[in-house]
Amino acid sequence: MTHETVDESDFADYAREAWGTLVRSAVFLGCSLHEAEDLAQTTLVRCYTAWPSVVAADNRAAYVYRMLLNCLRDSKRRRWWGEKPTERLPEPGRGGGRGADAIAGVDTADAVHRALAGLSKPNRDVVVLRYFAGLTEAETAEALKVPNGTVKSRLSRSLAQLSANDHLADFKTDATSGFTANSATDSATDLPTEETTS
Repeated sequence: MTHETVDESDFADYAREAWGTLVRSAVFLGCSLHEAEDLAQTTLVRCYTAWPSVVAADNRAAYVYRMLLNCLRDSKRRRWWGEKPTERLPEPGRGGGRGADAIAGVDTADAVHRALAGLSKPNRDVVVLRYFAGLTEAETAEALKVPNGTVKSRLSRSLAQLSANDHLADFKTDATSGFTANSATDSATDLPTEETTS
């Protein structure tokens, strides 16, 4: 086995560009922010060690998101279950200057997470990769190693389920423009309705 050298600047540029999207995708796949950051870091470490393969991949985005999903699967297998959710939340920070905007962002992120949690894991994976990570249907199919038709049918079922979800009721507009979901990292993504995906 020969070891090919890694172009440090090329990888650093890629890592800087991909970091936010990887973290957001991990959050929408069900990770806490800290878990998402760890997952993104682990994914980028795997990318670094396999950089020649990543660069040579026909579809870099699908290859990297496949790594992300594999890292997530691996982390779920060895997760420590010592932490427990709590009903008592910490007081919001003082002097942040964002006040109501920060609270609205948390409310929006919570609504999106609750809605996504209502989807099956395969359907949630498709929605997150397609709409939050911004992969095409073909890239999503490649990342998940499923046929394009499977991606389309999962998206159709998922969007129908999300459009009926009570957690997203405040974000619904009309049937042709879809609804908007803001992530905890202040990025806005449009989720089209079922009619706009055909």
